[in-house]
Amino acid sequence: MGFLKKLFILMLVLATITIGGAAWYLQRWSDTALIASPTPIQFSIKSGSTIRGAAKQMQQAGVPVQGWLFEALARVQGSAHKLKAGSYELSTNETPRDLLSKLVEGRFSLTSLSIIEGWNFRQMRNAINAHPEISHDSLAMSDRELMKAIGSEFDYPEGLFFPDTYRFAKNSSDLQVFRLAHQAMLSRLDEVWKKRAENLPYKTPYQVLIMASIIEKETGQASERGMIASVFVNRLKVGMLLQTDPTVIYGMGEQFKGNIRKRDLTTDTPYNTYTRVGLPPTPIALPGMDSLKAAVNPEPSNAFYFVARGNGTSQFSETLNEHNKAVNKYQR
Repeated sequence: MGFLKKLFILMLVLATITIGGAAWYLQRWSDTALIASPTPIQFSIKSGSTIRGAAKQMQQAGVPVQGWLFEALARVQGSAHKLKAGSYELSTNETPRDLLSKLVEGRFSLTSLSIIEGWNFRQMRNAINAHPEISHDSLAMSDRELMKAIGSEFDYPEGLFFPDTYRFAKNSSDLQVFRLAHQAMLSRLDEVWKKRAENLPYKTPYQVLIMASIIEKETGQASERGMIASVFVNRLKVGMLLQTDPTVIYGMGEQFKGNIRKRDLTTDTPYNTYTRVGLPPTPIALPGMDSLKAAVNPEPSNAFYFVARGNGTSQFSETLNEHNKAVNKYQR
């Protein structure tokens, strides 16, 4: 065997050993936990990042990943061009292979926000504006501009967002949160509208939403919502004033200081149901599912009145005489 042939074989063996050793090292590194700390490391990958750029961004955020090895792993797996931009976190005992899978699948780091039943839109918007893990893209928008930005057909936002706890990727646009809650309300409203009882005094689903918002503000007792709805539906059917304080308070806006006075009940506004017959022009709060269901399926009754008993429940009456007796008993 000639010298050159021996040299070639030796170089081939050395190359094989080197490649095998590199592959073994990459395999071992890929399956070794990056951190043991119980505290996750938060990081973000920018849109359009290369695998090398993504590794650098992770390193800058404190992720102890070796860039050239991470890039090699991604290229071996054919994932180098499949990374999804967004916010992530590296958890304890996760390996480079786990981390790469997370970036390819877009398993973003999530946060949550609770929107409370009975809030008005201003309270909801304040809560979203104060959330530290949301991108606040709507801060300079008017309510009308915000509704347009989320693709709504409505100009006025009150009542049109479903109260629930929403989970979404950290640093998501606040417009995405508004859109999620708005679409959820439209879906729930469509659902109850299709299941509504017969002979109700509503012409549109929006009127159901208005009624549901009043029910939501009138009682915190789920068991009473059907009867509250019955009273207001009965009144609408005969053209009787609804005379509900929450609508008056909503119409007063910032002028309401915590106590409703007799002159407030006689001061006319579009929302004063003591001076105007029928439903107010818009919802007054964000109603939950129980109130939506009550609005379209009220309890069958002949009640036209109710008064608070002082223990969180209400006394319902069919006649004014019965109602006056209940008022004397429970409030005077």
